[in-house]
Amino acid sequence: MSLILNIDTATATGSVCLSKDGKPLQTLVNDQQRDHAATMILFVQEIMKTQKITSAQLDAVAVSAGPGSYTGLRVGVATAKGLCYAWGKPLIAVSTLQMMAQGMQQQLQDTTAFYCPMLDARRMEVYTALYKGDLSTIIPPEALILTPDAFREQLNQHKTYFFGDGSEKWQQLLPNHHNALFVPYKISAAHLSALSNAAFSRQEFVDVAYFSPFYLKPFHFNNKK
Repeated sequence: MSLILNIDTATATGSVCLSKDGKPLQTLVNDQQRDHAATMILFVQEIMKTQKITSAQLDAVAVSAGPGSYTGLRVGVATAKGLCYAWGKPLIAVSTLQMMAQGMQQQLQDTTAFYCPMLDARRMEVYTALYKGDLSTIIPPEALILTPDAFREQLNQHKTYFFGDGSEKWQQLLPNHHNALFVPYKISAAHLSALSNAAFSRQEFVDVAYFSPFYLKPFHFNNKK
């Protein structure tokens, strides 16, 4: 049995989901990235009030830990860590890309295909990974500069779903391929539910004091004179 608060702010869409035993109970969504810092705690308070639960009843807090927006990830992880400190709860960190693959697999119910989430990393670069239908990893998360030959070996062998806000530019670049399927996807903390429940059952927690997001790339500041 697990009651977990799931938080995702890795992209312009931020959300909070309360899940029980891997099943979402309630999800609140904010589509305005600039407001993530203000809305996430309000969402937490609203969900807990609506569901009539207290912090003592929660088993853990889970967060979508990247890759994604630098600012968004900092907000989400800081929020999750702050709640864990205040409530004395363990912290679960889940790859944003695996979370996306979980959500798409739940939507399509196709366990025979490969799943390739893509997050826009500017220009022709994306954050991406490749998963089997059971969500086991084929290619771990990476920052990839797209070329027409990317994923050629996998596509020649297997049907693959491409999705996420980085997949559009990949679709424009990729020559037509019968195994490449592009499908719409809306990111949500609800897609953390099954993964955070599985991590909780294995007692896979991260150190609340030292954990930081999975940025994949260093952040660069532009020095203005």
